[in-house]
Amino acid sequence: MTRLEIDPGACGLPTRVSISSKGGRLYRVEVESECEMIRKLGSEISELTMMDAFKRVLENPVYRAGGTCLKHVSCPVPAGILKALEVEAGLAVPKDVSMRFLERDGQEERDP
Repeated sequence: MTRLEIDPGACGLPTRVSISSKGGRLYRVEVESECEMIRKLGSEISELTMMDAFKRVLENPVYRAGGTCLKHVSCPVPAGILKALEVEAGLAVPKDVSMRFLERDGQEERDP
């Protein structure tokens, strides 16, 4: 089983994703979140196949469901779900991902 915690940022509603193999190329997706929209997304994609990790954005079942469930197009949860699927399917290594703003109010951020 692959488990991933996603901190989506400003909304403050973290999400936990669990992906487990159901045998063959089929995977069970479990999503826990305080966000009602993310919970709805999770219920619509409760199963994915390995090949879903290769589908383009407009054809991908995670992003298609996200398009109907989520109001915020920049939500990182769909990408996190697909990252967890890749790891569970043996298509990627479990390496953390991050985003960091380099400028704020015209001031460049510096490492501490």
